[in-house]
Amino acid sequence: MSLLEAIFMGIIQGLTEFLPVSSSGHLALFKTLFGIKTDTGILFDVLLHFATLLAICAVFYKDIAKLFVEGITIIRNSMINLVIFFQNCLKRAKNIGRKEKIDDDKLDLGEYHRVINSSYRKFVMLILVSTIPTGVIGYIGKDMVEIASEILIVPGICLIITAVLLFVADYAKGGDKLPKDITYSNAFIIGIVQGVATMPGISRSGSTITACLLSGFNRSFAVKYSFIMSIPAILGAMLLELKDIGAVAMGAGEIVNYLVGMVIAAVIGYICIKTMLVVVRQKKFKGFAIYCLLIGIISIGGYFYIV
Repeated sequence: MSLLEAIFMGIIQGLTEFLPVSSSGHLALFKTLFGIKTDTGILFDVLLHFATLLAICAVFYKDIAKLFVEGITIIRNSMINLVIFFQNCLKRAKNIGRKEKIDDDKLDLGEYHRVINSSYRKFVMLILVSTIPTGVIGYIGKDMVEIASEILIVPGICLIITAVLLFVADYAKGGDKLPKDITYSNAFIIGIVQGVATMPGISRSGSTITACLLSGFNRSFAVKYSFIMSIPAILGAMLLELKDIGAVAMGAGEIVNYLVGMVIAAVIGYICIKTMLVVVRQKKFKGFAIYCLLIGIISIGGYFYIV
C-alpha cells in the first residue's frame, strides 16, 4: 500500500467514523472500486480504528476519566458488599445455633454500600449493558460482515438504510433524558442497534444517535453516549481482529505509511466529533441523509454495471 493510499484511507476513516455516513461502508467501497490491497491484511484497518478511538478519548477525556474512576469504585463497592454478605450469613448461622436467638436488628449485621449512587456510576452501568448485545452480535456476525464488505451491493443497500435513519433523526424530537432517567432496557436496545451497525454501510454513529433520540435522550448527551459507548465496541473488535493477524512482517516504508494514515484519521476524527455535537443540536442530518442515499444508489448501480 502506497503513502497516498494510506493518506486517503486515513481521511476516509477520520471523516466517516464520526460523521453519520458509515466508515466501514466507505472503506469497503474504496477498497473494492480501486482494488486496494494492504500487505498486512486487516492490520491497517485495526490501526485506523485505534486512531479514531484516540480521537474520542481526546474529546471526552474528562468524562472518560470520571467513568473509569467510578467504574473502579463500582467494582470495589461490589466486592465489599460481597464480603459483608458472607459475614452477615456467618453471623446468622451462629445465631441459629444459640439458645436465645437475637433479632436481626440487634445482631450487628454489616450495612451494604450503595453501588449506583451517582449519574456517572449509572452512566458506567448503561455503557456495560449496551456493550453486551453489541459484543454478542459482533462476534456472531463477524464472518458475515467480512463477506458483505466485499460485495458492492451490500454497502449500497446499507447506506440507503442509513439515509432513512438520518431522515428519522432529523425529525426526531429527542427529549431531556440524562443517565438518571435512562432505563437499562433503553441501553440494551441501543446496544443491539450498535451491533447491527457493524454491517458495512450502516453508520454506527448515525444509527445509535437516532436510537438515543427516539429513546428520549437529551440531544447533546445522545452524541456523548453514542461515541463513548463505541470505545468498548472498538476495543473488542480490535482484539478479535488482532488474534487473526499473527506474525506480520512490516518494512520501514509500511510503518511510515501506517503512522501517517493513523495521524490523519485521529486529527480529522477529532474535528468530526466536534462537528457532530453541533449537527445534532441543530438538527442538520438532512444533508448527510441525501449524501448516503446518493452514494447507496450509485453503489448499487455500480454493482449491476460490474456484474
